[in-house]
Amino acid sequence: MKKIIFLFSIVLIVANTNAQDKYFTKTGKISFDATVPKSPENIVAVNKATTMVLDTKTGEMQFVVQMKGFEFERALMQEHFNENYVETTKFPKAEFKGGIQNNEKIVYTKDGSYATHVKGKLTMHGVTNDVETDGKITVSGGKISTSASFSALFADYNIIIPSVVGDKVAKSVKINVECALEALKKN
Repeated sequence: MKKIIFLFSIVLIVANTNAQDKYFTKTGKISFDATVPKSPENIVAVNKATTMVLDTKTGEMQFVVQMKGFEFERALMQEHFNENYVETTKFPKAEFKGGIQNNEKIVYTKDGSYATHVKGKLTMHGVTNDVETDGKITVSGGKISTSASFSALFADYNIIIPSVVGDKVAKSVKINVECALEALKKN
């Protein structure tokens, strides 16, 4: 009887450990800045409904962001962004699939801040490109948060900025990602 209880305990521990390998959020934050230096106009937007999944065992990660969810200071900017630049009706989401290249150096069960190197593919506006950047994972009280910044050229994703506003919008956009993750619970 003791052997059965012991084996059952091991099965429960292994099942619980596997469930703790995957973390997610539906409220991740992605912001971008395409402001031209010395411009009086800030071209900044934030989306607070980004979905992210991280497999701590493999380091694989995936982000999905609905492009219409980006909010600007001015409604006219938001309208131009959705209708003219990223064409959210035709290309409703952006997606990143990749992984943490130094995942073996991150101790997800120990509080601390860990430097990461992320590599993957970003699909936006129907175009997929390789993306590589450094970031940070912070573990605190069993919770995991991620952050990273990188730049992308609009032209690399076939996003055309009309010449009429070409001097008001940067050719490269700086993208910041911040996500607080929770353990994905299996049903």
